[in-house]
Amino acid sequence: MDSLTLPMILSGPIVRRAEPTQITLWIATSKWYEIHADLFRITSNKDTSLYDYTLLQTNSETNTIRMGKQLFVHLIKLTPIQGTFPLDTLLGYNTHFKRGTEMQDLKSLGLLSKDNYDSIVYGNLEYPSIYLNSSPQHCNVLYGSCRKPHGDDDDTLITGDLLLEKEFHNLKIRPTTLFLMGDQIYADDVADPLFPIITTLEKELIGAGEKLELIDERLTTYPFQTALNQVNGRQYIMENFCHFTSSHSNNHLMKFGEYAAMYLLSWSPQLWELAQENNLFESFDELCSKNQVYFVFSDDERYPKDNKLEQLHMKNRYTEQQEAMISFQQSLYRIRRLLANIPTYMMFDDHDITDDWNISYKWKENVRNSPLGSHVIANGLAANWAFQGWGNAPESFNDGFLWMMKSYFKMLSIGKMEAYQQEWKKTLWSFDSWHFVAPTNPMAVFLDTRTQREYDSEPRPEKFGHLIEETQWAPQLLSIKGWENVTSSLFNSGWKSGTPLIMVSPTPLYGLGLIETFLHDFVYPLRVLGVNVHTRFDFEAWKYNGKGFTEFLHQAAAWKPSRCIILSGDVHYASAVKAAISFKDGRKLTINQFTSSPMKNMSFGGIWGMVMKQIMALNALKRKNNNIYRICTPSYYIKEVDKENPSNSYLWKDEVSYQFLENNSIIETNNNLGFLMIRRRRLKNILLKSDHKLLQ
Repeated sequence: MDSLTLPMILSGPIVRRAEPTQITLWIATSKWYEIHADLFRITSNKDTSLYDYTLLQTNSETNTIRMGKQLFVHLIKLTPIQGTFPLDTLLGYNTHFKRGTEMQDLKSLGLLSKDNYDSIVYGNLEYPSIYLNSSPQHCNVLYGSCRKPHGDDDDTLITGDLLLEKEFHNLKIRPTTLFLMGDQIYADDVADPLFPIITTLEKELIGAGEKLELIDERLTTYPFQTALNQVNGRQYIMENFCHFTSSHSNNHLMKFGEYAAMYLLSWSPQLWELAQENNLFESFDELCSKNQVYFVFSDDERYPKDNKLEQLHMKNRYTEQQEAMISFQQSLYRIRRLLANIPTYMMFDDHDITDDWNISYKWKENVRNSPLGSHVIANGLAANWAFQGWGNAPESFNDGFLWMMKSYFKMLSIGKMEAYQQEWKKTLWSFDSWHFVAPTNPMAVFLDTRTQREYDSEPRPEKFGHLIEETQWAPQLLSIKGWENVTSSLFNSGWKSGTPLIMVSPTPLYGLGLIETFLHDFVYPLRVLGVNVHTRFDFEAWKYNGKGFTEFLHQAAAWKPSRCIILSGDVHYASAVKAAISFKDGRKLTINQFTSSPMKNMSFGGIWGMVMKQIMALNALKRKNNNIYRICTPSYYIKEVDKENPSNSYLWKDEVSYQFLENNSIIETNNNLGFLMIRRRRLKNILLKSDHKLLQ
């Protein structure tokens, strides 16, 4: 196939970090450009229905890193020459691109035309817009997690765009910020029809690229040399060469360019259009005719019936995934517009890298000691930095970190990745500041619950019938050292005790008790019988490690926020919980937790889904109008108690109430996007769903 001509803009612009003294824009292009941006104050014209635009005096500084032959990532920082940016008013921006004599901006590229389907502006505005709110008592937050191209049902992230389209001028309702709280991509669960597109784009984006066979020479042998680049060909490689545990890793992302392509395909329509224009989307039969599909039984004449069944199964899966991606592809014009008009902060979870990432000490060590596995993790982290982390908090990445990224990717693009590969991998594996504080109002601290975990070495007893075994505890999702780093970052950010605080934890602190109890009491002991429950059932909620749960409560209480709000995702359902905590020493803490998940990945299907739905129904019935009273014993065991007869031997006790949602249930399992309206006297939480019902 001839080389593809990639579009100028691969993704973006995306508004990232935004505060009174700095606004950061992110954009990815296929060529190097000198970029600067203008910022305007937008005011209503009383005599017309139009708006007036006042150019603000700003400094525009762009940091660009070449990550491949045709992949340049730019971070554009705007700062006011004097004072601060205006608050509580619309601000518009335009981005200018210069390359030799070529001069372009968002308007000349057709992105500001109101009649263009690719427009990134709302209503009769001339520019994409944002606004900075001044009061922590009036804040509107969109929040969600878990978005997979071939996930079931519609992409509910577009409901954020629909809300902005309706309320872009109404600052009382317009969302001030968007929090994406994990699983922005699914590196371990890639659709069959998308895999050939990603491997093609990887070569175009990066150039000479990665030679994975230099890391693991087994990839040069049959059948792995061919299977590596075939649809459905990577499951054995991921399990046995990388020591990953995802059950859906048949098309797992491995190379940096593959991770990059998935991000670009998740946020913008440009590469989808390119793929369609160049006929890159092929039918299952066409791929088979080109030997681009891996079959377990393909060359084994002893199992002809199994071969036919496998082909039929894969063809049906391929067709189903094609259909599921149609709505995702159609949503991307709205997704692109949304991200261009709202400050967006992101935190990874496991699927951004791989399912079960760091789920146990044994898992982490197995992968760390695998040359190929540790390299794939580094690729995922590097892509997370380029597409998520860098824009969250640019100052978290010092000159040494940036130099290493630039140096490695410069060599990667010419096929000499080995020059810096070991130092680059070590830099990413050892980095401990993925957490950050978003300068929202109120401020939000995002917790890294993946790379800063702590694993207990002390065994715990388990019993199943007459079988007894000592086994491992679930991990503490954030270590003591991790909490110290978070605390330092929080107070260095300017946040003060006695003011409101949002805590973003990808995994909810308070799950649905009956589900967690079911897993804890009935599923976890199955490990005695040889069932690997840690990886099969994602056994890693905060509650499963009482010491880690207690440390979370102690840290939140020690910070003394006037209002503590937790936003979470991950669990593929939405819920709202209020908890009143009392500590043995007399301190008290009230938490309001809101969970939104998934945006596009409804997962309660099949037999396991039916079981979980039944548990949820029982949970809702049990919790209806009934609060839950719990204590944590000195041995860190969390258990329910009677209100009338609480134990006196506890570290803390809490009273938990589950709030009812719009469907008169305590849980929502359909795709949804959370919309939290923070006011002085109340919190109003709304779930935006695929039926596009918005505020009346």
